[in-house]
Amino acid sequence: MEKYSFKKFLLNLRPFNLTFMIKSISSPVNPLIKSIVTLSDKSKARKESGFFVVEGQREILLAIKGDYKVKTIIFNPTIVTYNILHDLYGSILYETEMIEVTNLVYNKIAYREGTEGVIAIFYAKSLELSHLQLNNKLPLILVAEAPEKPGNIGAIMRTADAAGIDAFIVANPNTDVYNPNIIRSSVGCVFTNQMAYGTTTDIITYLQEHKINIICATLSDYSVPYYEIDFKLPTAIVVGTESTGLSEEWISAATKNVMIPMKGQIDSINVSVSAAILMFDAVRQRN
Repeated sequence: MEKYSFKKFLLNLRPFNLTFMIKSISSPVNPLIKSIVTLSDKSKARKESGFFVVEGQREILLAIKGDYKVKTIIFNPTIVTYNILHDLYGSILYETEMIEVTNLVYNKIAYREGTEGVIAIFYAKSLELSHLQLNNKLPLILVAEAPEKPGNIGAIMRTADAAGIDAFIVANPNTDVYNPNIIRSSVGCVFTNQMAYGTTTDIITYLQEHKINIICATLSDYSVPYYEIDFKLPTAIVVGTESTGLSEEWISAATKNVMIPMKGQIDSINVSVSAAILMFDAVRQRN
């Protein structure tokens, strides 16, 4: 006779029969609810706990597809039912703590308007440079030095995802990648890009050790138009902030410094737009 397996039993159950396993929270001062608010608001709390919060059906699905491990799913049954979540996320729900909450509680933890009724707590991943896996022999990497605005970071991530780059690296970060504003503005692309953090010095060393050309976007006497660069070689495109540009350390380490010629009266454009122009010219060349 086959040995009894409770996990197998659960997997064979219909979704609506699993509702007996779902916990309920109706108080907005519940310790878990308070901790979710703290995780959303405080970078320090995310770093110390190793957890972060994701809101939205698509964003949660992308995090799961990106091999992030989910700890808890909180949902408002007046907005989204368990069966709908099961259709989205499948059997992963059987291994996840499921909690249904009232409208009052959900409104306390929901970070954005037009919410879809579901929020999840995930385990964070290590974003150290040593964990990057560059399987492409001719990698294309994007580096952003000290990006300031979560909206810009999210926009860059969306473009990096669209361009299919091999990795996105943040030098001297001002915030962590699990900031809710970054997740929201990236529309979940934060989970579909291979990412790493590091100091400018460490990243330059990493790129040089892996024989990756450093192409810095900066306006200087030594900059050449971006379309003169051979992006078919192993390449890291490096962009800085709109206010201060790139640090001298990057400019000095560059294989080439490049500029985007401009015909108007201004001499700079949004960093996410600059990154998009350079990345997609690299894609054009490689295709």
